[in-house]
Amino acid sequence: MALRKSPFLLYADAEGQVFEDTSLYAAGRSGWYVDPVPTEDWIELPDGGSLYNLPGRIPLGIDVETGEVRLCEKGYAVAAFIPPAHTGLYLAAYDKEPSAPTLPLFCYTAVGFHRGKFYVPAVRIEQDIRQECAGFDADQVKAGIAEFKQAYPHNRLVEHLSNNCALTYHCPAARNYFMGRWECPVPVSPACNSNCIGCISLQPEDEEIVSTQERLTFKPTAQEIVEYTVPHLESAPYPIISFGQGCEGEPLLMWETLCEAIREIRKFTPRGSININTNGSRPQWVAALCEAGLDSIRVSINSAQEHLYTPYYRPNNYTFDDVVESLRVVNGYGGWTSINYFVFPGMTDSVEEYEALRTLIRTTGLKMIQWRNFNIDPDWYLGRVNVSETGEPIGVKKMMALLKEEFPHLHYGYYNPPIERIRGEFTTDFAH
Repeated sequence: MALRKSPFLLYADAEGQVFEDTSLYAAGRSGWYVDPVPTEDWIELPDGGSLYNLPGRIPLGIDVETGEVRLCEKGYAVAAFIPPAHTGLYLAAYDKEPSAPTLPLFCYTAVGFHRGKFYVPAVRIEQDIRQECAGFDADQVKAGIAEFKQAYPHNRLVEHLSNNCALTYHCPAARNYFMGRWECPVPVSPACNSNCIGCISLQPEDEEIVSTQERLTFKPTAQEIVEYTVPHLESAPYPIISFGQGCEGEPLLMWETLCEAIREIRKFTPRGSININTNGSRPQWVAALCEAGLDSIRVSINSAQEHLYTPYYRPNNYTFDDVVESLRVVNGYGGWTSINYFVFPGMTDSVEEYEALRTLIRTTGLKMIQWRNFNIDPDWYLGRVNVSETGEPIGVKKMMALLKEEFPHLHYGYYNPPIERIRGEFTTDFAH
C-alpha cells in the first residue's frame, strides 16, 4: 500500500540503537544532492534487509513544517541494506564529518520509519525467489554439504564452496547449490586483470577498506569443474552453472580451462545453461568460449561512459571498447547478453549516463540489464572517479521506464536467467 506522506527520519546513537525524529521526513540522496523522496517510491523494507548506522555522518532530512533540508543533530545517520531482487532509488542522506571513516563495501539506501515499519525507496526488479532469506534451510544446506563432500572427496571446488562460501560467508549461490537447485557457482580464477577500487575479494594492504571475503587460491582443473557441474545440470530445476563469482578474480584468464570444461560438460548433458560473469576484457577469449558452447554472458560495469569506467576498474591491458566488443561477440553467436549494472542514484540516472547506455544497448544488441545496488561508500567512490559535481538526475525509476519504452525487447532483472527463460518458456519482467 502506497504511503500518503513520507516516513520519518531515522538516527542512531553511539551504541547503534535506532530512533525516529518526527520533526523530519526521511530524505534521499542522488549524486551530491539531497531531495525529498516521492511518496510512491517508498516500499516496506523487504525481508532480508537490515539497517546500518553510519559513523561520523549526521543525517539530513526534510523539515515537516518548512519543507527545507536540515540536519538532525541527535545522532548518526542510518542507511538500509536492501536484499537481492530489489534496486534502490535513493542513497541515505547525510553531512559527513571530516573524521568520518570510509564505509565498508555495502549498499547504503535511504530508509525511513512510518507507523512501526521501516520503508526504503526501491523497486522489486526481479520476481525470481532464488535468493530470498525465507527460502533457505540451514539444516538442508549442511546436509547437502555433507552429501556432496562425500560424493566428491577430492574436489577442491566443492570444498571451497562448502567451507568458504556456504558456511563462512553464507553465499546464497553456494547455499542454493548445496540445496540442489537453480544457479551453481563455479569460481575458477585466483588472478584478475582489473584493479577495481571496490573489489570485494582483494584489497591492497595499505587500503583503508578491506575486502568482504577471501579470494580463491588455486586454479581448478577442467575435470574438477565437470565432476560436480554435470550432476547439477542434470538434476536441478532451471539449472545454470556460472563461472565468475565474488570469491575470485577474472574467469576469462582461465579461458582455456573453461573451454575444455564446457566441451566435456556438453558431452554428458545438453541440459541447462552455461554462463560467465566477467569483466569482458578479452573478446577473442569470449569468442572461443562461445565456440565451445557458452550460452550467456554477464558483463559488470559501473558506467557506460569510458571516463567513469576506467578509474573504477583500472584495467590491465584492456580497454572499455574491449568490454563492449565482448557483448557484440556473444550476440553474434546468438547467446544471451546481460550487464551487471552498478546502480548509483544521481550517477546512473544522469542525462549523460542515460545517453551512453542507450548507445551501448543499440550498438551491442544487449538483451538484459541486471540493476544491481552498488556496494560502496558514496563519497569515497565519487572522489576516486573524480566527480565533484552531479547534475539534475532523470530518476532511476523514470530511466528504467524510458529505456523500456525505447527498447521493448530489453529484459530487466537481478539474476542470470535460466535457459528456459531465455527461450521464452516463462517470463519475469518487472519494473514497477
